[in-house]
Amino acid sequence: MAQTTRETITATWRDESARLVGALARMTRDLDLAEDLAQDALVSALESWPAQGIPDNPGAWLMTVAKRRAVDSFRRADKLRRRTEELGHGLREEDSMSDPTTQVDFIEDDVLRLIFLSCHPKLTAESRAALTLRLVGGLTTAEIARGFLVGETAVGQRISRAKKTLSEAGVDFELPTGAERTERLDDVLAVVYLIFNEGYTATAGSNWMRPELTNEAIRLARMLAELVPDEPEVHGLQALLELQASRASARVDAAGAPVLLDDQDRSRWDELLIRRGLAALHRAEGLAVRGKPVGRYYLQAAIASQHACASEAATTDWSAIARLYDVLAEAAPGPIVEVNRAVAHGRAFGADSGLAILERLPGSALAGSHLLPSVRADLLVRAGRHVEAASAFREAASLTSNDREQSLLLGRAADAEHAVALPPQG
Repeated sequence: MAQTTRETITATWRDESARLVGALARMTRDLDLAEDLAQDALVSALESWPAQGIPDNPGAWLMTVAKRRAVDSFRRADKLRRRTEELGHGLREEDSMSDPTTQVDFIEDDVLRLIFLSCHPKLTAESRAALTLRLVGGLTTAEIARGFLVGETAVGQRISRAKKTLSEAGVDFELPTGAERTERLDDVLAVVYLIFNEGYTATAGSNWMRPELTNEAIRLARMLAELVPDEPEVHGLQALLELQASRASARVDAAGAPVLLDDQDRSRWDELLIRRGLAALHRAEGLAVRGKPVGRYYLQAAIASQHACASEAATTDWSAIARLYDVLAEAAPGPIVEVNRAVAHGRAFGADSGLAILERLPGSALAGSHLLPSVRADLLVRAGRHVEAASAFREAASLTSNDREQSLLLGRAADAEHAVALPPQG
């Protein structure tokens, strides 16, 4: 029973923490205080629920306790009396513990406000990701540290500095509007995508994937799709993450080693995630038909849908994927897009076509990244240039910090060298 209660508290916290902190931040205009009040409510739940039972509306219970603590905090400080009166008035209206269904102020703008605040442009990308996972995702500092393979102290300092930066800058707790909102929404989507990518293909460590990060990114994307339903790029991001995540169980073998897309057992792809992804893509398309602009996430989701709808690797419509990458290169130009476009063109029109795209990239493109040499190596194999391919695979292996990926690349280098040593056929 105690274990069940603790699991309920953990699940409730994960679901409700963003609403709690968002609402409290709006009321107190103090992010640190808002988080402390929410944490106090969590501690109260841990202390009372095992003995008194789980309330009918756990989220409402937490909100009521947190608001009471807010009032107490202002009273103890003997200041901000007007805020105390406002909070007290709100509690008198909604704080009847005999009717817990009336306790939570389900103002979704509070959650959206918190997301925009966590992804403020004054913060670095790493700080935005950590603060979003902490405040919106409800993850502990230890969980974030494990996800990004960073020391817990370093993550704690990163979050603390982010809060201090926001406080010193005097950032507005209100939702941005107009052009600022559009620009800030792009930042929010980029942070969620960063979190997903770090989980989907870990940049370092011994594991190919870190599911805790991919799962949290998908949860954040779904939340955004509910909060901002009229933006096609939001649905495009959700579609992209759902479709990519559908391959997760097929991306590693029994030993945890990576399995490339062509070699994956597609019967192991998650059909529910595929359906959810295609549904989100359809919603984005519906908004686009009504004149809403689409961008990089929608286009990448459309590419992912081509893979999801192919029953086997051999039936993949690479020509359609190449065309989509051409559009993406116009909409969101960059070296990573060009590298992926080279893959698509190499599969659709021959290896030389893909290599030609890579050759047009500047020499400084993706310097220090394993991505460019690994793609070049794959195309060289397809072109029959095995000696060059082996060298490129080894170069890529020297540039990655992920143990699993390094082993994969070195294995492919050995395969290329073996192909050179084979006697000619016929």
